Amino acid sequence: MAYGAETDLESFLKSHIRDIPDFPRKGIIFRDITTLLLSPDGLRAAVEALAAGQDATGIDKVAGIEARGFILGGALALKLGAGFVPVRKPGKLPAATYAQEYELEYGRDRLEIHQDALTAGDRVLLVDDLIATGGTAEAALNLVRRAGADVIGCSFIVNLPELGGRHRIEALGCRTNALCAFSGH
Repeated sequence: MAYGAETDLESFLKSHIRDIPDFPRKGIIFRDITTLLLSPDGLRAAVEALAAGQDATGIDKVAGIEARGFILGGALALKLGAGFVPVRKPGKLPAATYAQEYELEYGRDRLEIHQDALTAGDRVLLVDDLIATGGTAEAALNLVRRAGADVIGCSFIVNLPELGGRHRIEALGCRTNALCAFSGH
């Protein structure tokens, strides 16, 4: 692996993620993975780590949350031999959708998936770049379940443990994995 024996995966990933202070509002430190995506070794390490342990679970679809979840989810779906389901912001999908409103740390939003994207019994891995309070992940989880599919896990590159999102999703019965954690938000 490109990060070598002397550097563990978490340290390697964190060294490729930049902090943007006061974005999207004052007091927030945005953990920007676009710098990780710029690095072929970083992107490869993240996708391989997200895929580790997933192959044997029989994943039918990877659902990626807009927007960075699309990048990770598409690559992960390809690696796992699964289909990809985009979880989008409102008004972006052309066919009939299911919609779920949710609260953010700084407002409200809505997510949508196509009604025909999943079938009953599909085994779905939900993917995004980061979990903070868990509101976005919970909304996506609810959409996938509403479509009749089974969420077998949620995977993220970054966890912000102080905001409690991972525990929130696990309390809903969903196994959750994050590759690295940052204190503070």
